[in-house]
Amino acid sequence: MTALTILSLVVSAASVVAGSFSSPPVELYSPLVAEKVLSTAQSPPSPMQYPEYTDREAGKWLYFVPDTWTTGFFPATLYALYERAELCNWGADNASQWLALGRQWSTAEVPLETNNTLEHDVGFVSFPFMDELGVDSDNQTAITAVNQFAADLAARFNPVVGCTRSWDTSDPVDFEVIIDNMMNLEVFFASAALTGNQTLIDMATSHANKTMQNHVRSDGSSFHVVEYNTTTGDVIARFTAQGYSNSSTWSRGQAWGIYGFANMYNHTKISDYLETSRRMASYFLSNLPEDGVVPWDFNAPLVPPRPADSSAAMIATNGLLLLAQQESSLSPPNTTGYNYYVESALQLLSNNTKLAWRPSWQSLLANGTVDNPEQNNLTGIVYGDYYFVRAGNELVSMNISTCSGDILSSTNGSGSPTSSGSPQASQTSDALSNRIGQLTYSGLSLLALLALA
Repeated sequence: MTALTILSLVVSAASVVAGSFSSPPVELYSPLVAEKVLSTAQSPPSPMQYPEYTDREAGKWLYFVPDTWTTGFFPATLYALYERAELCNWGADNASQWLALGRQWSTAEVPLETNNTLEHDVGFVSFPFMDELGVDSDNQTAITAVNQFAADLAARFNPVVGCTRSWDTSDPVDFEVIIDNMMNLEVFFASAALTGNQTLIDMATSHANKTMQNHVRSDGSSFHVVEYNTTTGDVIARFTAQGYSNSSTWSRGQAWGIYGFANMYNHTKISDYLETSRRMASYFLSNLPEDGVVPWDFNAPLVPPRPADSSAAMIATNGLLLLAQQESSLSPPNTTGYNYYVESALQLLSNNTKLAWRPSWQSLLANGTVDNPEQNNLTGIVYGDYYFVRAGNELVSMNISTCSGDILSSTNGSGSPTSSGSPQASQTSDALSNRIGQLTYSGLSLLALLALA
């Protein structure tokens, strides 16, 4: 970490001590968000296909058949704008429009319940159906979809390995698990809530434990892929498919891990998951370049210029906000950690929106990297847009921001003002005010780090 980066952390932490978070980017609540998504939603292809990423020049969506891992993100974005309409009092008719569009765009996913090639990604395509259950818990279409997709994922669980298989391989003895699969575990919890099936929760916990053990390095960074032997359960190899090298850290995978482990803690209250999310967040934040723009891979060389990945930035932003909520849920609440992760999320959001916002494109954001080894970069990406909209919703739901982007206060999520500092331990406002020069980051004195930088 550079001296300038560390200094910015000191300044941002001190600003929260003073009583307010940084403002979110104005684009987060721009009318263009709803306008552009609505324009896409009102022009569905026939037969139905789904936007995944854009071209690099004009920012026009490229569409793919429903049997694609990213299919669920656009309808989930429509549900997110339904939530935005409810949160921001856009009116009943407006909210109803977004809900109807979400349901319409989810319909072509229904046949995937019984016929798909999605492997582990059934969890991602289930997102809009889980959203629907938040609107109507008795919706039988959504109930069936969630349970069926969970059953598909459960069928990929190997008790010897202790994980759900991600990618199929030509040799069935080789069992590949990617860090992304932490996100698909959510469908297990959604189905368990509907059915009471504890086995699904046990599978999710086992998978998370193995991922924590074998994907996450001692410094909090992560491998993209871990390959196991199905007969013995032993690790055969650790490598990357979309990162720079087998020893590097692919930023989107790191972001999936921050979010995935915070989510596992949210569901289970197993403290190891909270600590793992913290460690992965610490690595992510401490390895950002000075401009705060998330690179495709943290260890990729600077020459030739490494592309950014705005989608990784948006996923990490949501992961940090979820991590903040877990800090607030502790007894007593870790208000220090809460404020630290919220402020970090706001800075990450602002720095990467500044780079990637494209008013003329069909996507909300540019500068996404789908798969850099395949030269698929500098595009808009549907999941980057989804997590951008979600971030705006989360900030409003957490009473941090208004729907116009105004900051309410520095709070612990319950509306009471708090202060910020180290993410690892809660302190009182008076103590922090007296110790701004001793604020810590990842357990080390910032001033000491400045001296070493």
